[in-house]
Amino acid sequence: MQIRIDDLSGPEIAALLDEHIHDMRSVSPPESTHALDLPGLRRTEITFWTIWDGPQLAGCGALKQLDPAHGEIKSMRTAKACRKRGVASAMLTHIIAEARNRKYHRLSLETGSMPFFEPARRLYRKFGFLPCGPFAGYKDDPNSAFFTKVLQP
Repeated sequence: MQIRIDDLSGPEIAALLDEHIHDMRSVSPPESTHALDLPGLRRTEITFWTIWDGPQLAGCGALKQLDPAHGEIKSMRTAKACRKRGVASAMLTHIIAEARNRKYHRLSLETGSMPFFEPARRLYRKFGFLPCGPFAGYKDDPNSAFFTKVLQP
């Protein structure tokens, strides 16, 4: 698998992100859906990557700089056809390495609290993320689960 920075212009990534947003909206109320659309992901403080298995788009993930010492994981998604093949672990490993390279002290994320999101929460816990309170303007929300990881230099 190959991970590369993506400019979000390809039809494959547009389709994957449409699926992502549709799924988030199907299980989360509108005020609790924090998935970013294409314009939201093109902001300068966000780096967006795709992961490819040969010619097949396998997944994506993004890193948003909140401040010089704190990053946020955004838009982690594995294509349905590529689930259970290590795509999310590979992308998460890549994002954590990039956060360390940027000398972030902390990496945080928001995901859903419903059963649909349990695989994501399990993955984040496996990588050492711990539950935390809301950060960066998020509000306490029973539909959200917040996690953070302190990064050692």
